[in-house]
Amino acid sequence: MRTLAKALVLLLLLAGCSAPGHRDGGPITLRFQSLAWQQESVAAVKDLVKEWNATHPDVRVEYVQGSWDSVHDQLLTAFEGGEAPDVVHDASDDLADFAYGGHLADLTGLLPARLKSGIPPSSWRTTTFGHGVYGVPFLQEPRVLIADAARLRAAKVRVPTPERPWSWTEFRQVAKRLSGPGRYGVAWPLKEPVSATLNLSLSAGGGLFHRDADGKVAVRFTAADAVVPRTIHDQVAVDHSAPASTLGSGGSDTLPGLFAGRYAMVPLGFSYRQQIAQQAPKGFRWQVLPAPAGADGLVQGVSPQTLSVAAACPHKKEAVAFVDFLLRPENMVRLALGDWMLPTGTEALKDPALHTRENGWATGTALAARLRPAPAQSVRGYPEWKDKVATPAFQEYYSGAIGLGELRGRLEKDGNLVLARYQR
Repeated sequence: MRTLAKALVLLLLLAGCSAPGHRDGGPITLRFQSLAWQQESVAAVKDLVKEWNATHPDVRVEYVQGSWDSVHDQLLTAFEGGEAPDVVHDASDDLADFAYGGHLADLTGLLPARLKSGIPPSSWRTTTFGHGVYGVPFLQEPRVLIADAARLRAAKVRVPTPERPWSWTEFRQVAKRLSGPGRYGVAWPLKEPVSATLNLSLSAGGGLFHRDADGKVAVRFTAADAVVPRTIHDQVAVDHSAPASTLGSGGSDTLPGLFAGRYAMVPLGFSYRQQIAQQAPKGFRWQVLPAPAGADGLVQGVSPQTLSVAAACPHKKEAVAFVDFLLRPENMVRLALGDWMLPTGTEALKDPALHTRENGWATGTALAARLRPAPAQSVRGYPEWKDKVATPAFQEYYSGAIGLGELRGRLEKDGNLVLARYQR
């Protein structure tokens, strides 16, 4: 019996020594889950992981492929089951519940000075919850208008620039002018209507979520919050300058119609330019225009991509060192070019490759200073509010099934009931 007990103890010790993340018996192993999915971005991330492993023999990084489609539920299961990756790739609007739930490490005392000072405070606010910092924001994506250049030229409309953008009123007028039998001035792909609506509403002074003196958040749908949804609704239901058929579509679903001349403009995330550059038929000329401006100008909300460290990671300093390596200015540029997005880092944003007129890079970079944290950034319960209340309410409003008053009532009454459960 004593011999068996000794053997079991020895077996447990050996298992512990060889487990990933332990120094004894070999290098530290960090599991890094990446959500990169486009061919160029996957290649960029994998190349950087190889470069790290080649120069850091004591800290090996294992690349794990994740998916944007299921990341929230997948991470929640992994955190609760003790199987979470050490370094977590996500978006800032998905972090609040994980941060408040104790699943992510507070990076406040771990961030190198270079990394901390190289990203603007407005970006850091997207990953700050309470008094802690729970992720490093590194890529951001403004919404822009992708336009058929020939249609704009033929209609002789004023082409907007970041210096002289369209107002929301002018945008509505231009969309009507670009419309005709079987052709629409704009197509709104709003399969996921909430983030698009809320982020663009910042330009009109909207905010929707309001934090009271006691720190609790409430939904208040003001006149400023109504500017963007009313514009979209009226383009579909009143002007008929936008088709109702695309309201349930994703961005990629609208590209064939854009190429075929059915739609003159499509509001899309900046990264869609990669698909357009690859898929546009020969001879199709497209250009990138800034989104319309409201009372607050070209301001719009973003939820940057983030890198976080799991609270359960036994080697947080090493994990942060890897994040710091990934986000050196020259590496951040590589990641931005691979994903066709904008880097958050001020030094990376200066790179000449991000300021060319080709493929609209310069237009997007000109918007970087106007990007602000998405309105729901630090709101606990936002995923449930979005899925159960806001998404169906916006979808019904845009389709004409309910009016603006009903939309306001559901967002406020039903929405505040959901948020209240997370703020007790």
